[in-house]
Amino acid sequence: MIPPTTFALFAAASLAMVLIPGPNHLYITARGLAQGRAAGLASAFGVEVGTLMHIAAAAAGLSYVIAQSATLFAVVKWAGAAYLIYLGIRALVGGQATAQAPKPQPLRAVFLEGVLVNLLNPKTVLMFLAFLPQFVDPRAGSPALQVVLLGLTLLLLGLISDIVYALTAGALAHRLTRAARTMRYASGVVYLGLGLATVLTARQ
Repeated sequence: MIPPTTFALFAAASLAMVLIPGPNHLYITARGLAQGRAAGLASAFGVEVGTLMHIAAAAAGLSYVIAQSATLFAVVKWAGAAYLIYLGIRALVGGQATAQAPKPQPLRAVFLEGVLVNLLNPKTVLMFLAFLPQFVDPRAGSPALQVVLLGLTLLLLGLISDIVYALTAGALAHRLTRAARTMRYASGVVYLGLGLATVLTARQ
């Protein structure tokens, strides 16, 4: 079992990490601004479902394989960047076509986009490879079980942070319903920035 002191140190370090705005927060904020609170929450839960999949992959050793293979890492990196840039272009083109509020996407589609954004985020893969394993002690029991427990702790902290961002963005969207074009442009710029940031992510 994970020693209490190790777990406490991991929780504190994870909290510091999730409090820093990152790509997932930008995505959730963009969705909340574009479609309101419900879409922001749907994207937040989608992102954390993606985290569950990263946990499973890390426990099975898949994250290690991806990080060690330049080809696989490049596929994840460029696929994620292309998808995010596509979302940005779609939002910007839609903003040019009409000044009305964009037609909301089904929450299921928003949820699935959140899953994909997190799955295709190479920074998340490297976090589970470089950060989380530092707190795994083979002498304390099954490494896979430790990865799952630590990963779920990180997921819980991340979910709380994501919900705060989603609710805040949703509240701003409600007050800015008359500025639909501005919101759409803002969402497009965030998506494009997130995609370009993914492209520029250096392999550690």
